[in-house]
Amino acid sequence: MEEQKSVSPVILDGESLTIEQVIAVAYGQPRQPTVELSREAVAKVNRAAEAVAQMLAQGQVAYGITTGFGAFKDRIISPDQVKQLQRNIVLSHAVGVGEPFDIPTTRAIMLIRANTLARGHSGIRVLTLQLLLDLLNAGIHPIIPEKGSLGASGDLAPLAHMSLVLLGLGEAEYQGQVLSGAEALDRAKLKPVTLAAKEGLALTNGTAVMCALGTLETYHARLLSRTSDIAGCLSLEALHGTPLAFDDRIHQLRPHPRQLNCAAYLRELLNGSEFTRHHDPTNVQDAYTLRCIPQVHGAVRDAIAYARWVMEIELNAVTDNPLIFIDDDTEEVTVLSGGNFHGEPLAIAMDYLGIGMTEMGNISERRLMRLTDEASNAHVLPAFLTKNGGLNSGFMITQYTAAALATENKVLAHPASADTIPTSANVEDHVSMGCTAALQARQIINNVEHILAIELLAAAQGIDFRKQALGQQAKLGKGTQPAYDLIRSQVPFVEQDTTLYPYMEAVRNLVATGQLVEVVNKKVQDIWESTI
Repeated sequence: MEEQKSVSPVILDGESLTIEQVIAVAYGQPRQPTVELSREAVAKVNRAAEAVAQMLAQGQVAYGITTGFGAFKDRIISPDQVKQLQRNIVLSHAVGVGEPFDIPTTRAIMLIRANTLARGHSGIRVLTLQLLLDLLNAGIHPIIPEKGSLGASGDLAPLAHMSLVLLGLGEAEYQGQVLSGAEALDRAKLKPVTLAAKEGLALTNGTAVMCALGTLETYHARLLSRTSDIAGCLSLEALHGTPLAFDDRIHQLRPHPRQLNCAAYLRELLNGSEFTRHHDPTNVQDAYTLRCIPQVHGAVRDAIAYARWVMEIELNAVTDNPLIFIDDDTEEVTVLSGGNFHGEPLAIAMDYLGIGMTEMGNISERRLMRLTDEASNAHVLPAFLTKNGGLNSGFMITQYTAAALATENKVLAHPASADTIPTSANVEDHVSMGCTAALQARQIINNVEHILAIELLAAAQGIDFRKQALGQQAKLGKGTQPAYDLIRSQVPFVEQDTTLYPYMEAVRNLVATGQLVEVVNKKVQDIWESTI
């Protein structure tokens, strides 16, 4: 048996965490790496923790260290109550509701929070930060409810649920079981921590939840963007469309970079296809859903690129409050209160991403309609992609499902960042709703994944009908041929009515796991890489 290569650990220094590392830790692809602190991070964290201890010894007043929180910012806390203050913030803020986050999202949250703290401006001790990494490496996953964050003062409620387990409280998933926090720690031979000054605030105050959601969903969206190009090209071939609208000369006259790159990718996908239509003076152009793929898909790529840019910055941002600064020359300690916890940059990015992905679902559903509507496709394909219409409904209801999902997305695309409700007795009087924006984007993206899977399934069915006219040896494009072959390796041509949902799920799995894009991009250059 061939020995497996070890996976390099992810080293946290607060400054160099990447989206790809988050994906690796969250999903374990190909295998989950361990997570460690860099030597430099250990030194910086120790230095800030020592500064906090010094401030306490000198009786200095600092928000969240020797004062209450939020509207209680003016209540002075005595030195003998500082530890209780930090414990109390975790206990009192753990008020989330709803279904718990899945394990990959929880792992991403823990990783991103740890990376923020590793920067050395939060005042947490290495002991406490290391316990968070020990949980991550041991596979102890706190149960964190999805809802309760306003995205200003960060993701307080969900991060408090994460932090409970460090204290031996709350609940956690460990080795497939949901246990009390104390039991999970005990089974992994770990001990709970007693929080010191500033630590409860450092753990709970920041954007780690919305950043985790945003990072994972931006990665997911990018995969679906490639998938949508592949699906659009298969549909174009099934509908006897023309690739002339993808001519580079057209797009050079409107040089949005990602429109240009999308058109180039489409040309590569369709290169060599015998299913497309050459110049025909009686049929010079296709419907918008085929002709305008570069313009629509390119604009969606812009939304994904913006979200990725925001998340790459946020992954290595310090987002709690207050922040500790130590002068390298004088060793003077300054504590500054600010608003880096405010999730507005992420909220707007997630709303933009959600709107873009809604459009991706919309155009895919419309292509599906054209595949199934005999009148719309000029009788190139039989009604509802079935031989004996009437007796068989064929793919009729698959379009209903796609329409339902596309409509749901339109409701979800309302920007969460446009809303705000003041909290904490009007001290926290404007909030971002960034976590809500990210959760909405996640729902939209999951719906689009299903819509694209249905389009791919229907396009493959349409291709088989076209083969009956062109001959079984007719060639698809350089990129669409491997996509079609992979789909047909999982699902057959549908001769007569049968239960379609297993076939839909099989194709969705090819999309979700990246297998479809991977097999295509072995044959076609991935044009994405030059732009993002």
